[in-house]
Amino acid sequence: MIHSSIDKDSAKGWFAGPWNSELPVPVGYANEGIREKHLHSEMYEIYLIAKGTSTIVIDGKEIDLKEGDMMVVEPGEAHIFTDSSDDYLHFVIHSPFVENDKRIVG
Repeated sequence: MIHSSIDKDSAKGWFAGPWNSELPVPVGYANEGIREKHLHSEMYEIYLIAKGTSTIVIDGKEIDLKEGDMMVVEPGEAHIFTDSSDDYLHFVIHSPFVENDKRIVG
């Protein structure tokens, strides 16, 4: 069994993943849309919007996200969150987990 809680004082964090459990995929969260344009070469990022709103830009296309939405960012798609409400919260799953797969882009 794995049980974890959100750290409300941290912009983002991880519950569990291959580094600390037998779970084969990382499961994390963010209390805000993180403004860091990046991509992954092999991993998919699956975002589950729990509350609030945010805007994500994927390869130049703006998408408004709201509570109850799910967004899958595919490998090679550069993305960044550009805005989020004060009450924003999303969960994120990386699949398949590939260590050091994140690349910051300009």
